[in-house]
Amino acid sequence: MKKVFGIISSQLALLTFAGAVLAYLHPPLFLIFKNYFLWFFAATMFSLGLVIDAGDLKKEIVQPKRIALGVLSQFSVMPLLVWLVAQYPGFSPAIAIGFIIVGCAPGAMASNVIVYLAGGAVAFSVTLTTVATLMSPLLTPLLVKYLGGEIMPVEFWPLTITIIKIVLLPLLLGLLIQKRLGQYLQTARDIAPGIAALAIIIICSYAVAANQERIAQMAIPVMLGVVLVNFFGYVAGWWLGKLYGFAHLYRITLMIELGMQNAGMGVALALKHFPAESALPGALFAVWCILTAAIASGWLRKRIAANKPLAGEAI
Repeated sequence: MKKVFGIISSQLALLTFAGAVLAYLHPPLFLIFKNYFLWFFAATMFSLGLVIDAGDLKKEIVQPKRIALGVLSQFSVMPLLVWLVAQYPGFSPAIAIGFIIVGCAPGAMASNVIVYLAGGAVAFSVTLTTVATLMSPLLTPLLVKYLGGEIMPVEFWPLTITIIKIVLLPLLLGLLIQKRLGQYLQTARDIAPGIAALAIIIICSYAVAANQERIAQMAIPVMLGVVLVNFFGYVAGWWLGKLYGFAHLYRITLMIELGMQNAGMGVALALKHFPAESALPGALFAVWCILTAAIASGWLRKRIAANKPLAGEAI
């Protein structure tokens, strides 16, 4: 079982793409998960809580300025990018709000894996993702309502309650169990990334299955919007890191963090609170950002190796 979940975790990009294709070709395979997608996402956050290294958090908390700048970038640049894309007149209100939800979500937990593969600042990545995720019950609904309220009705409190249920509580529960029983949970911690990856694959595949007919009509403009948000997220992360004076290793990490959004969370929120069509941008973004990040990780590793900062270099 450990080996199977290890393969699922390591092949997340390929399996997410394969699941999306299969869902498009035969939707009934994934439509059976309609009533369970929130539980699946809660499982991803619980798994994240089990595997977060408290040591990594402690290393970065001593540099609160760096974390604050990262979180500020996450919840300002990406919402602005998706708002601009959502202005395309060919998008329906549901598609437009779907983009806004994705951009207002925190960074993806998969970004931690990509940063690790790229040889980046893993402790910074983990801490930034964790802090942004803990702040998401307030910031995500607030931003979605502010940026998307004119597109279609957005209810702040229902969104907030859903995020608390599927993000905050499972994450805190995982952290608590790890703290209390960590020494007895090594096997669970080993397979947790695979469980989280499997849940994301199922959620995104369900979103594709639920939107099969719409994909044929809107695939090209929606995909173009996804590519633009992902690309300019990477670009903004790199240049903001340079503007902040981050060491090279941290600049590349911020680049990955901004380019990879928690699209799984975006899909779950879209399916729960908006028309099924609104989940399409998140589903496509999840597949695309994982693919681009996985491909880029090798190139990023070479750049980091060529520009290795001094240990403890200040921002």
